[in-house]
Amino acid sequence: MPLDFTTNLDYVWALLPEIVLCAWAMVVLVAGVWGSGDERGREAPGPDDGQRSWDLGWLSLAGVALAAVANGWLHGVQEVGPGRMIGVDGLRLFANWIFLITAAIAVLISLGYVYRQRLQSGEYYGLLLLATAGMMFMAGARDLIVVFLGLEVMSIAVYALSAFNRRDRRSAEAGLKYFLLGAFSTGFFLYGIALVYGATGSTHLPDIMTSVSNGSSGSTLLLFGVGLLSVGFAFKVSAVPFHMWTPDVYEGAPTPVTAFMSAGVKAAAFVTFFRVFLVSFQDVYTIWYPVMWWLAAITMIFANLIALVQTSVKRMLAYSSVAHAGYILVGLTASSEAAVGAALFYLLVYAVMNLGAFAIVIAVGNQGEEHGEIADYAGLGRTRPVLALFLTLFLLSLAGFPGTGGFMAKFQLLLGAMDAGLWRLSVILVLTTVVSYAYYLRLAWYAWMREPANGDRAALTGVPLPMRLALAAGAAVVLWLGVFPSATLDFARASAVGLVQLGGAVGAVP
Repeated sequence: MPLDFTTNLDYVWALLPEIVLCAWAMVVLVAGVWGSGDERGREAPGPDDGQRSWDLGWLSLAGVALAAVANGWLHGVQEVGPGRMIGVDGLRLFANWIFLITAAIAVLISLGYVYRQRLQSGEYYGLLLLATAGMMFMAGARDLIVVFLGLEVMSIAVYALSAFNRRDRRSAEAGLKYFLLGAFSTGFFLYGIALVYGATGSTHLPDIMTSVSNGSSGSTLLLFGVGLLSVGFAFKVSAVPFHMWTPDVYEGAPTPVTAFMSAGVKAAAFVTFFRVFLVSFQDVYTIWYPVMWWLAAITMIFANLIALVQTSVKRMLAYSSVAHAGYILVGLTASSEAAVGAALFYLLVYAVMNLGAFAIVIAVGNQGEEHGEIADYAGLGRTRPVLALFLTLFLLSLAGFPGTGGFMAKFQLLLGAMDAGLWRLSVILVLTTVVSYAYYLRLAWYAWMREPANGDRAALTGVPLPMRLALAAGAAVVLWLGVFPSATLDFARASAVGLVQLGGAVGAVP
């Protein structure tokens, strides 16, 4: 089916996955307030409320599945008008799969948590679906205004999710911090859009590229605009020094929300980062290249060193998330099709393995926020060997151990960086990866080699079936992509074709 965007119906077809998610979110919200009983404010959920909470979770998962079908259908669509505001290209479709997988796993690991913490399930799952839709709007946008709209749809939903547990003071604090700093960074982003418009006369990415390549843009104005856009994106991807919100928000937010943010929000920000900078600002690459070089290097070094001294598992994983942002920034710095394809593959693998790690945190926390310290994992391998085995697998993949998807993702990213001549950045990537083994393996060592602090772990509750499914699926994906990555890697590389026209980095070291 060809789409030339000459009618409004063409835009409807092009935005079908997003429309499905938004409409389904409304259905979930209405279903959440429909029926007998009210789960708000009760000391304990009643049997009807508990069943309704689980039903709404499965209903949300059905919406994600329908959006996945719609996204699969878009693979057969031929885009006749590639210059429009909404793109139907490989980058968008690949990114959509990352977001949908993230949303599906997030729902599965949230079911038991939402019920046990007596959260308002209709609003929770509705916001999660709307946040996913915002991510998809960002990934498909070819106009800075549409990028901003998608960013706000995603951000507002995630702000609310971060502060969703009203009974937990830390959750309210996390939501407030994220909102204030997020609004501050959004101001930078919006002002950057204004300056780019003033320099080029357009917010449309291909038109900006044409204006920049023709030399008709005001260089000083454009330079400040690119700088402010970089600040906005750096905040969303948690790059140093714009990572200040990450450890506090990740620690205070409900753990399923933290997992969703660490995978989905980061992926959406990076995909948009790639599209905006590699399409619109490729002819001023020599200007922003040194900034990205240092941003990647400082992020990898600082985050890994700080993660070494953390005693809270969520804060350790938060700084781990910052470190992985530095790794992915290497792909943007290299700016070649091979490096960007490797970065997209990395985003997919990272989403799965990080969601798996946070799922273990939820399970060990008894579907809540208990047992949050590294010392609380002592003896897990003796009392819950299956959980400890999953935890070890995801930690090894995050560290980049051979045979896992994490290793293959880092290896491909390293190849892309070396092909672009980024030798010093490649060395930093390798050395910081070695450093990361210390804090990842420390948690695994506590699980397998230390005695339980309280004698036994009988207080741990059972793991719900949906979480078991999520853990099994995540482990299978991590192992499969570690051994047989070719098909997915080719898909990621094909998604980057046409996005990068630089032919690689200039090879200069700042």
